[in-house]
Parts: sequence; C-alpha cells; structure tokens
Amino acid sequence: MGSSPAPFSDIGKRARDLLTKDYNFDQKFSLSVIGSSGLGLTATGLKRDQIFIGDLNTLYKSGNTTVDVKIDTYSNVITKVTVSDVLPNTKTAISFKIPDNKSGKLDVHYLHPHAAIDSSIGLNPNPLLEISTAIGSKELSLGGEVGFDTASASFTKYNAGISLNQPDFTAAILLTDKGQALKASYIHYVNSTSGTTIAAELIHRFSSYQNNFTIGSSHALDPFTVVKARFSDNGKAAMVCQHEWRPRSIITVSAEFDSKANNSSPKLGLALALKP
Repeated sequence: MGSSPAPFSDIGKRARDLLTKDYNFDQKFSLSVIGSSGLGLTATGLKRDQIFIGDLNTLYKSGNTTVDVKIDTYSNVITKVTVSDVLPNTKTAISFKIPDNKSGKLDVHYLHPHAAIDSSIGLNPNPLLEISTAIGSKELSLGGEVGFDTASASFTKYNAGISLNQPDFTAAILLTDKGQALKASYIHYVNSTSGTTIAAELIHRFSSYQNNFTIGSSHALDPFTVVKARFSDNGKAAMVCQHEWRPRSIITVSAEFDSKANNSSPKLGLALALKP
C-alpha cells in the first residue's frame, strides 16, 4: 500500500541510517551466495580487538514463506519462519533460538491504508508483550509503542513520535526512554543528481538537562562510490568511504577520530561484502 504510513520503528530511521549505518570500526567480511531456487547462503566473520566471531546464515523463500536459519560462533541456532498474507495485508513470523527454550516469539505485522500495526509476544509462561502503531499517511504519521513484562508486571518501554515526509526532506520528533528524552531528527536531500544528503539529530534529556547533537552528510562521488562524514558534540568525527568495485560487491573503509582523547589513535575499520 503505497499511501500507508511506515511502521513506528521507521520514524526517524532515514536520518539515523545516514548518521550511523556503515560506520564500522572493526574488520568484517561477508560472502553471500543466492541460488535460483530461492536458497541463499551468507557467511559472516567479524574481528573485534583480538576476538573473532562469525555466523552462517541460510535463507530459503518459497511462495509466501521465508525460512531464515542462523548458526553463530557459540553454537546457537536462531530460526525465523515468516509467512505473508495469512490474512489480507498481514505478515506473521515465529522465531526461536536453540538451546534457549524461552526465546520463542510470535510477531504479527498488519498494514492498513491509514495504519501500520506491529505486535510481538513471547512464547513462554511469562511473556514479554510489545505493540506499536503508526497512523496517518505516507507523508504524515504519528504513533507510539509499549512494552510490558508480565514476569515483573512492569512496562519495559513506552515511546511516541511523529514524522513528516516530503520528497526532499524528512523530519521526525520522538519521545523516548519512557518519556525521559526528546529526540529530533532531520534529513534533507540537497541534490538528487549528485546524491548529496545532509542530516542532523538532537537529543535532549529532561532529567539531566543535557543536550547532544550529531550532524552528518553523504555524497556520491560517482555511481559506484559514496563518501559519508559525521561530527558529534562529544568531539568525535568519523568518515566512511564505500565503493562497489564489482556488481553487488562492496568494500567499506571507516575511520573515527576523538579530539578529546589526546593519547588514543584513530579507530579504523574495514568491511568487505562479496556477492558473486
């Protein structure tokens, strides 16, 4: 439904992605192979400091059903089965992790011309319940989310937000951290030809009267190369250069410098994603 509002989790996501996505200061490698039968296989390795972790992910699609199975370094098997259109405009997913017998979860996503509803319930005797709703349209939406832990009979979260989406900009305001913080974000598409985009995020915490901000930009040097940069009020500046050196295969180089840490060297990261 092209005119439906995006889910509540998407409020502020465009600015957040520009400011945080692809900023990686570790060494990461991934290899993805997708077969013609709907079976996909992805192997990922990550080196952080002196620790190496990895996982193997298998994805299979058939009709309206998707099965996603991941095995990580610690021998955890994470499985998610998603079925679309069980009911009109509805997507249902069941996920669980072995050997954790309390990790089962049921997610239901419903999309209406003027509303997007996401709900989640844990499949155990004392489940965690979560529900989020966004109402409005593709251009203007407002919503909220609530999480309730039946084991402790307490709310784990309650947030609210509003988003304004236009062809050349998106603005969002979120009340987060159980009403303890106000987050405002803005992203502006300066030039669609060159892919130049700027974004900013401001966070105000009511309890400490503290303000934090981050500004950033993205620019396409050519159809295969994107450069991103960001600066935060804590004195940290970071930069990303991402290049598609062959179809669907991307190399990303990241760097971050902390101007307030005089004795520390800049953080460097390298990520290589191969998709033959």
